[in-house]
Amino acid sequence: MWSTIKKFGLGYCDLSTMLWNVSFMLRALTLNIDSRYTKRIPFIFYIFTAVIATCYFYVYLISMVWFVFWRCRETGDTIAAMIVFSLGIASEIGACKLFFMFLYKDVVRKIVDGYLACDATITKGSRFSENVIKTLKMVKRRAMIFWVVIIGNGFIYITKAIVLPGRHLMEDAFILLGLEPTFESPNYEISFLLSAGGVIFTCYLPANITAFLIVIIGYTEATMLALSEELLNLWDDAQTFYESSLPDNAVDITPIADKDKVINDYIKQKLHEVVRIHTINLELIRQIEYVFRDAIAVEFMLLIAGLIAELLGGLENTYIEMPYALMQVAMDCLTGQRMMDASLRFENAVYDCKWENFSVTNKKTVMLILQNAQKTMVLSAGGVTTLSFNCLMSVLKSIYSAYTALRSTMT
Repeated sequence: MWSTIKKFGLGYCDLSTMLWNVSFMLRALTLNIDSRYTKRIPFIFYIFTAVIATCYFYVYLISMVWFVFWRCRETGDTIAAMIVFSLGIASEIGACKLFFMFLYKDVVRKIVDGYLACDATITKGSRFSENVIKTLKMVKRRAMIFWVVIIGNGFIYITKAIVLPGRHLMEDAFILLGLEPTFESPNYEISFLLSAGGVIFTCYLPANITAFLIVIIGYTEATMLALSEELLNLWDDAQTFYESSLPDNAVDITPIADKDKVINDYIKQKLHEVVRIHTINLELIRQIEYVFRDAIAVEFMLLIAGLIAELLGGLENTYIEMPYALMQVAMDCLTGQRMMDASLRFENAVYDCKWENFSVTNKKTVMLILQNAQKTMVLSAGGVTTLSFNCLMSVLKSIYSAYTALRSTMT
């Protein structure tokens, strides 16, 4: 039991274990993304998913629409409407991502199989493998921090209602459809349980689905950085390989032509390996973009609308919800930026691999690698904007501009 729990820690940062981590968590949502697991998903997980999904739809869709567009119009409570509207909008992110995961589940499994197959060809214990693991450790830490923030946000949101004296819900002003008066039994107990189930659904989905994206995109980042290191050391490695092929204490009297052949044969082999791994990762990122670009676009629109509503509702009323939305925007942009940086570093490494010393054939191979490397790996939101730090700043500026414009009309 303890050995299984330890695999979720930073001591196990290989791709296979990290994919097992996220696959294990997603199976609770009846979603199997890893074809290595052929056992049927336990029936209890179907019950769990059905229960929390029902709570979510009743609380954050049906009751939210009724409360915002009917009840608050009667009472004139604009602040309560904004708070509840922001909760409903932001909560749809997880459901949206889960929908796309189920819609493209076969493609997702193909992507996972592709990454595992690529990783299986790497020689364990080599410099390349060690560099990949080194970066994957940072990737796993990134995923763990994101998971803890999102799940912790939901935990605090529920706990706040429990620890405060008296009877409280997550949002006291939020009245669920058909459960009035809210703070009398059994309406209070039913409202609390339904809201808690909705919060679990709202937090558990994006925490684990985004963690999955962080892991697989992070592996491409790790691979590109490791390939960059291999290219920068390629000429020196070839020299070392040639020297190690000589008998001990022997004087090098090999003709220059033969020496060049040995060195360039070694370089040729390594360059072909670089081409293979780079091409695989380009194709895998293309597939990820195909599956998730629309989901990310919808997510960004929902997050922007949710954040604007949260600001209009007042930070003193939405300070717990803000990290939930901001963390997701920031993590998507950070993940995309890190992959772009690794891709650009790979391109620069191709320039700096001392290709001028290579044979004509190897120079042509380097030219081919360079042409592919100049196609920077990117993720986008619906093909409209590239996920990067610039995108994050643009989103934040847009949110603030919209908030100030709407705020002036409300005062």
